[in-house]
Amino acid sequence: MTQRLRFDSLLGLFPLVLLLGAWQLLGDPESPFFPAPSSWWPALFKLGQGDKIIPAILDTVRTFGVGLLGATVLGVALGLSIGVSRTVGRAVGPTFEFARALPPAAIVPVASLLLGFDETMKVVVVVLAALWPILLNTSSGVQELNPVLLDTARSLRLSRRRTLFGVLVPSVMPAIVLGVRVATPIALVITLLVEYLTAVNGLGALVGDAQRTFQPAKVYALIVITGVLSLVVNSLVRSVEEAVRRRRVGERR
Repeated sequence: MTQRLRFDSLLGLFPLVLLLGAWQLLGDPESPFFPAPSSWWPALFKLGQGDKIIPAILDTVRTFGVGLLGATVLGVALGLSIGVSRTVGRAVGPTFEFARALPPAAIVPVASLLLGFDETMKVVVVVLAALWPILLNTSSGVQELNPVLLDTARSLRLSRRRTLFGVLVPSVMPAIVLGVRVATPIALVITLLVEYLTAVNGLGALVGDAQRTFQPAKVYALIVITGVLSLVVNSLVRSVEEAVRRRRVGERR
């Protein structure tokens, strides 16, 4: 099945390869808007020679990873609290709805004003943007649990810690993983957006610099790099999701 999924993924790249081939044949390397793909790689090679591309990739990956991890921890903690207690859900519901409706781009100026133009600011914006899918999926997963599970834990007089990590978290793990999968592309996009808007180190900052200095070939080359990074991240998340699913099936058997 895994091999089948990989084959389907590779087959899904065929339209993109076809498009790039047609672009190469019909495109103009000197075009200020749509340079041919063959002109992208020299531009990327120049970035590599200048020791810019690798540090930028590492900065983006670090911001994305820390932001997604922070969103996961915070989202699971809040989701479990809201799912278990309706009182907590009613108390924080209006505030969360307001915060969830804020577009991430609107958070950037406030975060920059309060935290400055640095890595911490980027991580905070990514956490606030990627938090909601994880929080909502976790709280929904808790609310959909069979009440017998918690009643059994109470009957056995399990401690809160054992109930949390022995009953609640394993039971809602599929919902948590689904939330993380939804949040992953959001976290990556917001990371690139913040870097683009603030020019803080990362791939997004390089794209913004190339766009402002009218270097279209470099812009497209960097977009390809971000696309490859997105594919790698998505594959990793799908692998984790598949591992959790197989484990759940094994436990049921």
